Amino acid sequence: MDLISKKMRILLAVLVVVILGAIGYLGHDNYQIKKHGESLEKEIMSAKKEFASTTQSLNDVINLLGQNFVQTTKDRENAEQNIQNELKKVGSIETQVKDIAGTVSTLDKLTKLDPELLQKYSKIFFLNENYVPPRLSIIDPKYISETKKNLLLRDEVLPFLHLLLDNATNAGIDIKIFSAYRSFDEQSKLKDSYTIVYGVGTANQFSADQGYSEHQLGTTVDFTTSSNGATLSAFKKTGAYAWLLENAYKYGFILSYPEGNKYYIYESWHWRFIGRKLAEKLHNEEKYFYNLDQREIDQYLVNIFD
Repeated sequence: MDLISKKMRILLAVLVVVILGAIGYLGHDNYQIKKHGESLEKEIMSAKKEFASTTQSLNDVINLLGQNFVQTTKDRENAEQNIQNELKKVGSIETQVKDIAGTVSTLDKLTKLDPELLQKYSKIFFLNENYVPPRLSIIDPKYISETKKNLLLRDEVLPFLHLLLDNATNAGIDIKIFSAYRSFDEQSKLKDSYTIVYGVGTANQFSADQGYSEHQLGTTVDFTTSSNGATLSAFKKTGAYAWLLENAYKYGFILSYPEGNKYYIYESWHWRFIGRKLAEKLHNEEKYFYNLDQREIDQYLVNIFD
């Protein structure tokens, strides 16, 4: 009995030791686990802080980039507007330069043109005995009604006259030139002969005094036909006259003395070159050269041979 009790006490003591050991071991493990958990929690908190810091940094960078983008966009828009403004200035300067160049070109052309070309003669303006047009040339005899005499006209007018006559011929119209340039002296002799034959009053109705004739300009011709010859008064009844009324302006020629003019009798044969632009204006507006204001006429001088 005592032996059993002794063994029991020993067994109990061992069991207590084992239990205490197990409790100690488990307590130690629990401490280690807790300690490890606290360490992990610290690392997690640190990671969270680092992530939050990184996120904030990224947000700051994104915001900064956004601000820079907005500013860059504004700068670009401002730059584009400045470029447009400068281009407008350059365009304005180019326009001014072109205007100046055009003015210089116009003035240069005017200095080379005879200022008498579009003046109103026929009892208004006077050409003195020394006036002779520059660059007069002989008209091709094939265009002249009386081939025994040489007729002269300004060089610049001849191409327009030739084109008119050639196109008339192609259209089946017979037009010839009876008279062209006349000098001051030639006009004086012609007027004297008319005065002797018809008297002063009648001669003044159809013939200009010397210095007042458009023929002295070298831009005026008297037309006729092969059959009419010197009978100029019959020209108004011809197909040639009808054709000229419809087409002469295209070549820069106008009828100087139509029916009802206050200077001379109706001269269907007498045609003056004034340039295509002015001739077209008169034709389209059904106006008469001598009824225009001289200042209006002068505007067309620079383009008379265009």
